[in-house]
Amino acid sequence: MMLAKITAKNQLTLPKSVVAAVGPVEYFDVETRNGAIVLTPVRIQRGDAVRAKLAELGLRDDDIADAVAWARKK
Repeated sequence: MMLAKITAKNQLTLPKSVVAAVGPVEYFDVETRNGAIVLTPVRIQRGDAVRAKLAELGLRDDDIADAVAWARKK
């Protein structure tokens, strides 16, 4: 068992051995399961993150085109 302390800002440092075991990763999916916190490494591309946010907001291609046209108006 390895201990990790949570800071006053809810930050947690993962032990080096854990990070080495999962490899280089920047994001984790976080969930609770039976009172435990479960971190699952997620490897996403920046474009994937943008597309996921657009889908979450329900934005379509025309919405983006309209927003760009609006922003370019002088």
